[in-house]
Formats: sequence, structure tokens, C-alpha cells
Amino acid sequence: MVDVLAVVPARGGSKGLPRKNIRSLQGHPLLAYSIAAGKQALRVSRTICSTDDLEIQQHALACGAEVPFLRPPSLAQDISPDLPLFLHALQWFDEHQHWKPEIVVHLRPTSPIRFSGQVDKAIELLLAYPEATSVRAVCPSPCTPYKMWRSGGQNQEGEAFMEPLLQLPGISEPFNHPRQKLPVIWWQTGGLDVIRVSTILGGSMTGKNVLPLITDQNYAVDIDGELGFQVAETLMQQLDCIRPKPHEMSN
Repeated sequence: MVDVLAVVPARGGSKGLPRKNIRSLQGHPLLAYSIAAGKQALRVSRTICSTDDLEIQQHALACGAEVPFLRPPSLAQDISPDLPLFLHALQWFDEHQHWKPEIVVHLRPTSPIRFSGQVDKAIELLLAYPEATSVRAVCPSPCTPYKMWRSGGQNQEGEAFMEPLLQLPGISEPFNHPRQKLPVIWWQTGGLDVIRVSTILGGSMTGKNVLPLITDQNYAVDIDGELGFQVAETLMQQLDCIRPKPHEMSN
């Protein structure tokens, strides 16, 4: 049996929506849905919350997650990347419990909509392809980058002209072509990443051989502000998605 660690990162600071990770969504703290996704997955060995915040720690424990350590404040800043906090967690388990999982599941609280069996499917997909370094949840992109532009050179008056963001070999001016004739582009939803520990220890959260877990773009929610929270709440009223079970919430 492969050891799999699910990590729910939930720092205390949030400027767009203060304290969003513990804000109530359908009667549960937001982070409870990601914790439930880890705990209900058959392939996941342990589900932890990595946080720098004592109040979030208490909420995560009440939701059934392990919180064996507090993340250093230096790894919980607005611009802190993911890699250092995952390296910190892996190092902590190695040094304090002599435990070395082989796979890590990244469950962001800000993407609470997941469905039964989805986490296990992603893990099994990674295990089925030894050359794969990670699996990332994606959906068809609502906008194609072949119709996007960036600022280019300037004219004599200093006005910036635009130039295409991407070129497409074999197609002149792809920005003027029907979308149906352009390559399918995937957008990472943020809902689920599954990564080999060897990939993380090698300095990457994805590696070079990334497999797609294709999901429905209608349920791709990334809560950053009030609107995203309202969208998630509306969708979850209609969906049979993963929710915290009563026995997963302690008193």
C-alpha cells in the first residue's frame, strides 16, 4: 500500500476575503470541504492542515484533520509559493515521525467543490503511469490564449501597440480564426493536484510529465473574494459533492 499524504494549506492572512478559510459555507468552515475530500478518499493515508494560525488549527482539528505542527510565518505570506510549505511538511514528518509518504495530494480550501471518488481517481491515474510526475485537475479553458494580446512595441508618440500572446505554427493570425479550429487548451482549476514526493523533493510541484484529470468547467470554483464565495454557495446547493460527514466533525 502506497503512503499518501493529503495537505490542506490554510494560512491565516487573506486580504481579498479576510479569514476566508474558516468562513462558514453551507454550515461548515470552508476548509472542512477539503479536509473531507482527503478523509473520504480510500487511497489517502493521512490528511493534515498546514497553517500558521491557532484559530484555524482548532477548526481543522474539529473537522478531523491532523495539525501536528504550525507552519512558520515566513511560509505563510501573501506571495509565499507552494513548494516551500510542502517541503516543510515532508521534512517535519521525516524528522519527527520518521514517515516518508510517496505521494502528496494538494487540496486547496478555496476550491471546495469535489466529487466522490475524484481524489482516488487522480491517485490511481498517477500510479498507473510510472513516468508521470504529477496529476493536475483541469477543465476546458473558457478563453483561448490564441486570441489574447500583450503590449508590444511603441510608436513615435509612445503609444504601445499590441502583439499576439501566442503564435500557432501552420496557422497565420490564429486570433482571427474560429475557436473551433484552434487547439484545445486546458485551464488548471486548483481543485486537486497529486504529486510524487520525489517530484517535490526535486524542486517542483508538478515536474515535467503532468497528467490531466479532466473535470467539468461548470464546477470549477476558485474563491478569492465575495463573488467567488457566493458562486460556490449557490452551486453547492444544487450538487451532490463531497461534504463533511457528521462523524468527521468533533465537538
